[in-house]
Amino acid sequence: MLVQQRLYDVDSFWQFVCEADDDTRYELIDGEIIAMPPPGEQHGYLAGMIFHFLLLFDPERKLGIPAVESGYYSVDDRHTVLAPDVAFRRTDRAGARPHKRWAPVMPDLAVEIKSPSNTLAELQRKAAIYLRHGTQLVWIVLPGSKSVEVCRLDASAEILTDAIELDGSLSGEQVLPGFELPLAKLFA
Repeated sequence: MLVQQRLYDVDSFWQFVCEADDDTRYELIDGEIIAMPPPGEQHGYLAGMIFHFLLLFDPERKLGIPAVESGYYSVDDRHTVLAPDVAFRRTDRAGARPHKRWAPVMPDLAVEIKSPSNTLAELQRKAAIYLRHGTQLVWIVLPGSKSVEVCRLDASAEILTDAIELDGSLSGEQVLPGFELPLAKLFA
């Protein structure tokens, strides 16, 4: 849901969110503020499970920082701030400590979980934004089919998508080498 017609940037959006007198979650896409209804419990459970497995894989945060519903933007696009359901940012890209405000770099891994309030097309659009601004890997979790779309860029900067079914596993690929999460474990 579009909130205002004014064109916002990272700084004016920060001010808007800080002054908002509600618990609504917002994202900024191409300068427009988008309100996001609170997710359902299944959504929160899946986000928590993915965060849990990321944290267990790198408990001392030597590789990076996992986060839930945190804001990220690219310094090349100050009119977009996305808040993936779960994210992982490598420390070699933007420091070893979490930022107090939104991270000025897109996460290396972004996880979007489909809710009844959004469409797959909306999530695929966000995946394209992440990938075009530095994210290496996007997982679109589809609870209805107990599957995940894995998105990444190929050598010619085209988006590749692989469908991982319930009998498959998510791989951390180059972002988290050695990380594997069987979908049967996630959707147990």
